[in-house]
Amino acid sequence: MIGFEKTFKDRVETSCRKIIMEKPYLRIPVYLAARFIFMVQAFWLALIGGWKKYAFTSFLLINILIGSSFSYPVFGERDGFISTQESYEAVPVPESTIKLMSDDEIYYPDVVFENEMENEEYDSYTLEDILAERDIMVSEDITEEYDETLVFSADDWRLILVNKQHPIPEDYEYVLGTISGNMKCDERIIDDLVLMMQRAQTEGVELRIVSHYRDLAHQEQLFNRKIDSYMRRGSSYLEAYKYSAHTITVPGTSEHEIGLAFDITSRNYTSLNAGFADTLAGRWLAEHSYEYGFILRYPLGKEYITGIMFEPWHFRYVGKEAAKVMKEEELTLEEFVEKYVTH
Repeated sequence: MIGFEKTFKDRVETSCRKIIMEKPYLRIPVYLAARFIFMVQAFWLALIGGWKKYAFTSFLLINILIGSSFSYPVFGERDGFISTQESYEAVPVPESTIKLMSDDEIYYPDVVFENEMENEEYDSYTLEDILAERDIMVSEDITEEYDETLVFSADDWRLILVNKQHPIPEDYEYVLGTISGNMKCDERIIDDLVLMMQRAQTEGVELRIVSHYRDLAHQEQLFNRKIDSYMRRGSSYLEAYKYSAHTITVPGTSEHEIGLAFDITSRNYTSLNAGFADTLAGRWLAEHSYEYGFILRYPLGKEYITGIMFEPWHFRYVGKEAAKVMKEEELTLEEFVEKYVTH
């Protein structure tokens, strides 16, 4: 079986961006460390390439070229990073039920993706909005114990895998609960959502829910709108469909359609784009959401598995036990299901 993984240069860039997003003050040390890595790589390539006579000259030229292409992604934006075009190389992988994205599916060099949804589609709901309409009393204690040897079953509704290869089953059943106004979700996750928002508020972070449950018709509307936007820029329908599927999940395969996912922003940052990861709210969610059963569903560096661009605002409920494992082992839901879920 052949899968695809990033080239050495792109793996280094992705790792550096992750470090810079979490610790912006390390930007310069990270950049210098990366340049040193590329210097060593360039010298090694010159030696094994039979260029021994010109090794030093080759080493300098290659390092300048690689280093220059790397410096802009590190320093090119106010947040200290940008979404760069990444390349992937074919590698043999063990037989697995995980469907890895192909190079053609994940890398579009001629397209600049708008990693942002149209916020006007949704109202913004704060914790105060929710508590004003619901009589919810939840404990502030988050130290509950659970069985570390728990067996994760495919029958657990919290672990349903929904993606391009696993559309929502026709017989999937759930009950929607109204949280506030038009905001709905699976009623079984409301208490954990409220508890998470309460904890964030006590630590000076105001979370806002801007996208919650969406029915199939709404998902189709969003997806078709994105297709139209690419076609207006000159893409064919097939190209527009492929590009759109990388930023908005195909109707029938969205976690929003089963009420287990939320798009979350904050008072000071309302855009759904990569910059949210470097905000106080984005960092808080990345660090603490697992304590309430939520995971960052589409993490940076795992696009070749999820098939979706990095979305630091999209959080999915999987239950506290599973979320803890995924956080500790840095697993996507696809990887977790492959490794732990029994069928």
